[in-house]
Amino acid sequence: MYRGSCLCGSVRYEIKRELSGVTHCHCTMCQKQHGALFSTYAGVPRADLEYFCEPDDLSSYQSSESATRRFCRECGSNLEWASSVDEPDTVYVAIASLDSEYKPQVIDEIHTDTRVKW
Repeated sequence: MYRGSCLCGSVRYEIKRELSGVTHCHCTMCQKQHGALFSTYAGVPRADLEYFCEPDDLSSYQSSESATRRFCRECGSNLEWASSVDEPDTVYVAIASLDSEYKPQVIDEIHTDTRVKW
C-alpha cells in the first residue's frame, strides 16, 4: 500500500496495490499544470485509490474533451488525471505527491515532441 497527500495535508489518499505504467509526460498541458518541464504519473485502478478529505477539498478541471485532472482546492497540489475514453477505470497519480517511498523499475516518456528543448 502507498500513501500520499497534497502540500497542505487537506487531501490524503491510499493506493491499495502496486503502481504501474510510470510515465514522464512532456505534453504542454502537464507542463502548464505542474509549472515544470514534465510531470510523472503512475497508473492505478480507480477502485484501488481512496481519498480521505472533505468533499470540497478535492477540485476537478476538465483539461480536454476526455481528460479530467484533480487537485487540492486549498493548496493547488496536482494529484491525478484520468481519461474518460481511453482507460475509464484507471487513474494516473502524480507520484511526486506520494508520501510512501517508491522506486519505479521502468519509466516511459510520452509527448516528447513537445519536450522543452533548452
